[in-house]
Amino acid sequence: MINYIKVFEVLITLQVIFISTMIPVFVPIQDPNTLNQSIEIPITWQIPTIILTSLIFKRKVVYIAFSIYLYLGLFLIPVFHHGGSLGYLLTPNFGYLIGIYPLINIIGNLNTKNKIQTFDFIKSGILAITAMHIFGIIYSFIQMFYYNKLSSFLYNLSIYSLGKIGFHFLMLIPLSLLIKPINYIKNNHK
Repeated sequence: MINYIKVFEVLITLQVIFISTMIPVFVPIQDPNTLNQSIEIPITWQIPTIILTSLIFKRKVVYIAFSIYLYLGLFLIPVFHHGGSLGYLLTPNFGYLIGIYPLINIIGNLNTKNKIQTFDFIKSGILAITAMHIFGIIYSFIQMFYYNKLSSFLYNLSIYSLGKIGFHFLMLIPLSLLIKPINYIKNNHK
């Protein structure tokens, strides 16, 4: 029998992942010569959103939703930040997408506790983001080694990991402010 609540949770998680992937991060910069100017940081809200959904929904729900997202991006529609299709397997970005599975697993471990502590969340968040970046770095290294382009490895490392990891760690602070409401909802929902 179909569990409609789980299907609904998967659809909500999938929709949130889609939306967060499409919204880029903008930083407003004041320039005396122009009234309004902003620059785009080449990242999205996807990682903070997946961390948040992993705290709210069970690990299996987020795994299923993210797997559907990967399937759609590789085989059906270009839902990834820089497009999609099977050619995306050849980009360094795909390694970081694969690294989201250990991130979901580590954050999902917190979801099994009755009460999440802020310190535990920050510690697990740092570990989860680090694991995701390690997967991405290893994937990029294997690609560069296979295609004999090791000279590009440091460039990819700086663009895809070093340039983004600070933002990912920084986003743990506002997400930690949501721990108390999440605990409240989880304890009153039982």
